[in-house]
Amino acid sequence: MASSKKPAASSLLSHVKLALIGYLETGRRLTVALSGGVDSVVLLDLLDRLKGDLDFSLSAVHVNHQLSPHAPDWARFCLSLCEARGVPLHVEAVKIGKRSKAGLEAAAREARYGVLLSQPADYVVLAHHLDDQAETVLLNLLRGSGVRGLSGMPSARAASGPMLLRPLLDVPRAAILAYARQHKLQWVEDESNEDVALTRNFLRRAVLPQVETKFPAYRETILRASRNLAEASTLLDELGAMDLAHAVRAGRLDARYLGGLSAARAKNLLRVFFQSQGAPMPDAERLEEMLRQLMSAGSGARIEIAWSGYVLRRYRGEAWVDSILPAPESGWSRRWHGEPVLRLPELGCQLEFVPALGQGMSVARLQAHPVSLHLRQGGERLRVDCKRPRRSLKNLCQEAAIPVWMRERLPLIFCGEHLVAVPGVGVDCAYQATQNEAGLRVCCSPLYTG
Repeated sequence: MASSKKPAASSLLSHVKLALIGYLETGRRLTVALSGGVDSVVLLDLLDRLKGDLDFSLSAVHVNHQLSPHAPDWARFCLSLCEARGVPLHVEAVKIGKRSKAGLEAAAREARYGVLLSQPADYVVLAHHLDDQAETVLLNLLRGSGVRGLSGMPSARAASGPMLLRPLLDVPRAAILAYARQHKLQWVEDESNEDVALTRNFLRRAVLPQVETKFPAYRETILRASRNLAEASTLLDELGAMDLAHAVRAGRLDARYLGGLSAARAKNLLRVFFQSQGAPMPDAERLEEMLRQLMSAGSGARIEIAWSGYVLRRYRGEAWVDSILPAPESGWSRRWHGEPVLRLPELGCQLEFVPALGQGMSVARLQAHPVSLHLRQGGERLRVDCKRPRRSLKNLCQEAAIPVWMRERLPLIFCGEHLVAVPGVGVDCAYQATQNEAGLRVCCSPLYTG
């Protein structure tokens, strides 16, 4: 985005235009996150002035957190503000729930971003400014964050929805206030901003004014440091991606590869691996313990470390990451009616049935009886090699390198009372498709619900 040089109130419009111009194409849809406070009101005014020059459509979204008795008034103010400018406004109320003050800010933020990322727009534009960035970096430092957290907020971020843009991120709040007064804008004040029991307010009201007396340029200095750390974070991501390409196959990490790396590089690989699997990042202490166990435990030792709804396991020298699911109900079963893809969220997987001539299960023989899915009960046997006798499913799973915990959720395919196939193991000889016969190959893959 644009340089960190402080823009005067009169040049703020051109500053934001330069910040946006590299991202926008003709006809894009922008939604401004409008709280009613001075920062977002100024951003709305700036975008409203720029929409003709940059040829984008503009709307706004207001999130009512329902935490203040004045919240309905703020929503009405935003509605009046947008109506006067002809800007469509979406107001959505969220329920934060009863939480301690220590978690209130995080809970409100999570709810707010849930609304923002669901908007029908190409970009959601946020009014975060230089003071917000400095506060964020310091808060993350006090919380012991790594280089990613100390990089602060990015000026642009791709998300699972609209891209997030922060065109005011290198603008001090003083310049925003000056612009608002120059253009005689009106805004609302959130009384919770004075509550120093909230962590960010404590830093803003009690700490940073003291810092400024000794370090008047602390905002710009912190911004410069955060950008340096952002570069370091990018380099770590690139290094992790290189290691990931060598160490991970089919979503599983070769634990032996970790042993050839320095501790710092091995931990970085674990972080990138968890990210690639959609798992949240464990705290530093747990990450250390994960690395220690993966590298030092005996080959037959069982490793199982849970965190934040996920679990790390090791099997035959490979690290696996899975979401933690409740145990399937007793006697679980499902009918299959010929769907090409059968989602089984209670098992954390989905079955795919792929037509294949002369391979897999015989379509003709499956039509003799209803096809259903069941879990292991014990004692099941399968003849996957027509030249050999039936063998126990336990032994077949061991040979197929299917981990113990996955066997408990492995859907077995039955035709009537007969065990036909087990994904990842094979098809019973009596139901295998012959040459030139219509068949179905079946595979079981993880079902990512997040």
